[in-house]
Amino acid sequence: MRKTYLKKGDNVQITTGRDKGKKGRIISINKMKYTAIVEGANLVSKHTKPNQDNPKGGVLKKEAGINISNLLLVDSKGKPSKIGKRVNKKTGKKERYFKTTGDLVK
Repeated sequence: MRKTYLKKGDNVQITTGRDKGKKGRIISINKMKYTAIVEGANLVSKHTKPNQDNPKGGVLKKEAGINISNLLLVDSKGKPSKIGKRVNKKTGKKERYFKTTGDLVK
């Protein structure tokens, strides 16, 4: 299990692949597989049989996982940036910051 600086709810941009350049919010992260599910990106077709939730069945579109190395966090100006971690000298707590601007991640 590798460590990641991304968290659920972060706004990210996809850097490679079919959805390159798309921006979205992280819905969930799987640390064991090192993947994240991004809202509206990497849509795949899933064929389902009729069941109680979906009586007609058919083809559903749903998001699939994207490798975390292919995601960059988006800052307040809308530009993608790498993230770093540092310890705040006053409080002693760890904080995430954008490496390009030095601003804190909110």
